[in-house]
Amino acid sequence: MLELEHGFRVVDVYARLVPDGTTGGLGGQPITPDRLEREMHQAGITRSIVFPPASANTSYVAPNNGVARHSVDRPFVAVARINGTQQSGASVTARLRNAVSSRQEFHTTPEDVEKYAYDDRFHGFVIDPTVDGYPDDAVLATLEDVDLPVIVCGGVEAPPETLATTLLERSFPVVVAHFGGHPLERSRMHEMVDLLDAYDDCYLETSFVRYRDLLERALLEHPDRVLFGSGVPACHPDVAVMEILTLDVSEDKLWRAFSKNACRVFEALAADADA
Repeated sequence: MLELEHGFRVVDVYARLVPDGTTGGLGGQPITPDRLEREMHQAGITRSIVFPPASANTSYVAPNNGVARHSVDRPFVAVARINGTQQSGASVTARLRNAVSSRQEFHTTPEDVEKYAYDDRFHGFVIDPTVDGYPDDAVLATLEDVDLPVIVCGGVEAPPETLATTLLERSFPVVVAHFGGHPLERSRMHEMVDLLDAYDDCYLETSFVRYRDLLERALLEHPDRVLFGSGVPACHPDVAVMEILTLDVSEDKLWRAFSKNACRVFEALAADADA
């Protein structure tokens, strides 16, 4: 195991957990919570931030509760998936659409955020703007009040400039998944690394970042702002770990990415490390 061979305590901040285990992955086989725990253990991953998959126009109450239930007595730390009424876009049409949009019964409310924040089963939030949209001002204000980390899926519908104006200017920590450039948008990933200079509470997560030069640049320039994420079950955790382990950076920077930085952002992980 990696932890035994190299002394790294590997923490994974980006793992999808399907409570009923019906979604395929890792060779097309269903990933039950038990199998996910075994695969993570074999990859040397000691703790994992887990959340349900994104699903459009759907309430996340039941999936979030399922993830929290299956995290009990497992090395999983549950974060709650949320959604919102706002869509990306700077055009007049987009601004008008957002101005008149209203919450539907499946949208996350400020009250939902408070319930998740003060429920000791959840330790943060996750949102995929491509599927979930962005939270409205009332939900964002509540996220600031509870001050828990938010993982956001960067990509076509969530480019760096949009993340900067919607989330990064807020006071809560933001972990941008996939370096903000999924799928394989190298220029956007570089833009996201550049933004680390401007936003002290912004962090980047490594899943599906296939460019060694980008990973090495981020670790060398901002060693305290890069967190390891596997992207399981779409990517095997063994592969994700080895991609980072073989980078041409110092052992200290690897240790930060694999464990220390995640413990700084997620209090539950820090408490576990101190135990």
